Amino acid sequence: MKKDNHRPKRVAICLEMEWGYKRHLETYAGIHKYADKAGWDCVTIPSAVRILKPKSGVAPFDGVLGRITEPLAQTARKLKIPAVNVWLNSPAKKVSSVLADFETSGKMAAQHLVGRGFRRFGYMGFLREKDSRLQIQGFREILKALGFRFTTYRFQRTGLGGEALGWEKFSEGLQKWVESLEPPIGILVGNDLYCRHLIETCRAKGLQVPQDVAIVGTSNEPAICASPYPALTSIDLDFELIGFRAAAKLDAMMNGKDKVQTVEYSPPKGLIPRQSTDVLAAEDPIVANALRFISENGQERIQVKDVVTAASITRRTLERKFRDSLG
Repeated sequence: MKKDNHRPKRVAICLEMEWGYKRHLETYAGIHKYADKAGWDCVTIPSAVRILKPKSGVAPFDGVLGRITEPLAQTARKLKIPAVNVWLNSPAKKVSSVLADFETSGKMAAQHLVGRGFRRFGYMGFLREKDSRLQIQGFREILKALGFRFTTYRFQRTGLGGEALGWEKFSEGLQKWVESLEPPIGILVGNDLYCRHLIETCRAKGLQVPQDVAIVGTSNEPAICASPYPALTSIDLDFELIGFRAAAKLDAMMNGKDKVQTVEYSPPKGLIPRQSTDVLAAEDPIVANALRFISENGQERIQVKDVVTAASITRRTLERKFRDSLG
């Protein structure tokens, strides 16, 4: 990574920072981690085409990266300004991109839930969005190989903000889906915020999280994952690495070393286990009740005899059922 001996490269960052999402803030941090070493002059701008247009016949930026829209991509191409996109669902065509690997995140969630003993699964995510499609693809790949299927609830991303004109349709659909679930079940949700909607609906229907429904979220948004109870198990997509890799890609393009349009998928940092999957699933109702008792009273000095009493069964029978159900 070498600094230009002439003026520093002037780079535009378009990330809609005002939304305050972790994915935008971490991408921004990753870009600056690279930019500081490269000696760039970075400017955070809105995703507005007019800001890219030349002033006094000179393009105001040497490169642009962030959430690239199709108009922004077209304008950058016309002005011969290199651009790198980090927005997976961007409609922009013919633009190099560094994107979150949602397919691998789906595989991680499936492996985690199978490891918790679940044999029934669900997916909740957006309809006609690339991130959900890829995540489902990874989720299905793991589960299909093990002979499992899963039920889905897909909904439109639009209509849930602002005036929320699609809220009633979303809420009614979610309630019907939850009513159709057969616990114990492990569910992957494509966005942490919607885990909270799912948990509220489960409670309204008499289902406990994680005992009846274990939930894995996506993005590891700290405020949403931390509280209220249960804290959310979530997949950290490592947006800081995405920002860093996107900046490295742009640097090569600005220096004429990379003229090939590519789409790269950056791997998740990992799955962060928390309370929403802190359970072992069991088909046997007696074992399930015993596990629920242990989960709810784990902070007390409970003994085997307490679990036996709660299960209303002999110790020997309970031990046998535990071996048969959980190995």
